[in-house]
Amino acid sequence: MSSLQEKAENFRNLHEKGNPLVLYNIWDPGTAKIAASSGAPAIATGSWSVAEAFGFPDGEKLPRNLAMENINRICNSVDIPVSMDLEAGYGRSPEQVAQSVILAGQNSAVGVNFEDQIIDGKGLYSIEDQVARVAAAKKASNTLDVPIFINARTDIFLQASEVDDQKELLQEVITRGQAYADAGADGFFVPALTDACLIRELCDTCPLPINIMMMSGCPSVSELANLGVARISHGPGPFRAAMELIKKNCSTLYGD
Repeated sequence: MSSLQEKAENFRNLHEKGNPLVLYNIWDPGTAKIAASSGAPAIATGSWSVAEAFGFPDGEKLPRNLAMENINRICNSVDIPVSMDLEAGYGRSPEQVAQSVILAGQNSAVGVNFEDQIIDGKGLYSIEDQVARVAAAKKASNTLDVPIFINARTDIFLQASEVDDQKELLQEVITRGQAYADAGADGFFVPALTDACLIRELCDTCPLPINIMMMSGCPSVSELANLGVARISHGPGPFRAAMELIKKNCSTLYGD
C-alpha cells in the first residue's frame, strides 16, 4: 500500500502541462474502485454527484460531516490519490475554510477543489476576499502531516451569460489566477471555459497548472493537451450517465 505522502507527491506530479491528469469524477467507494481497477492514476469526487447520491441538492447542502465520512471511505477503498470537491469550503470566513481543509486532509484526501462562488448568495467573492480564503486554505494545508493540493476554482465562465464578452471574462480569470497563485494555490480550475483559443491563452499566461472540465463544446482530451492543459475533469457527467442507464433499465422493467 502506498503511503499518504507517496500519494500526495504522485498526485502533485501528475499535473503536467501538455500531459494532463484526466479525472473521471466519482462519488462513492464503489465508483472509486471501478475507476482505480480500470487504471485511473488518481480519482476525484464531484460535489454535485456526491450530493445527489446522498439525496441532497448541490451547494453545500450535504452536511460536512457526511461529506468527510464519504471521502474517508473512498480514500480507504483505493490505493491511488484521491482529491475532494470541497465546494466553497463549507463556510464564508477564512477560518471556516481552513477547518474544512484540515478535515479533508485528516480524512486522507491529497487534494481539494475550492471555488470562489458565494454559496447561497449572489456572484463571486471579491478577489481580495477569495485571496484571503485561498491563503487560509494553503496555511491550513501546511499544518497537516501531508500537505494537500489546493485546486483553486473560479466560476466566472460558469456564471457568465451568452451576451458576456468572452475575452473580457478571460482577463478577469487571468487576474484571479495570478492572485490565487500568489496566495498559495497549487492549481487553477476554470469550468465552462471551452474556447480553444482562450484556453491556450490562459495556459500560456497563468503560472498555475490549468484544470478544464469536459462539457459540451469543449475540445477533446488530446486537443486540450496540445493547448497546455494540465488537468481534465469530467464533473457531473459520469453520475448523469450512470443515472440515465438506471432510468432506462427501470423504464424497461416497469413499463414507464
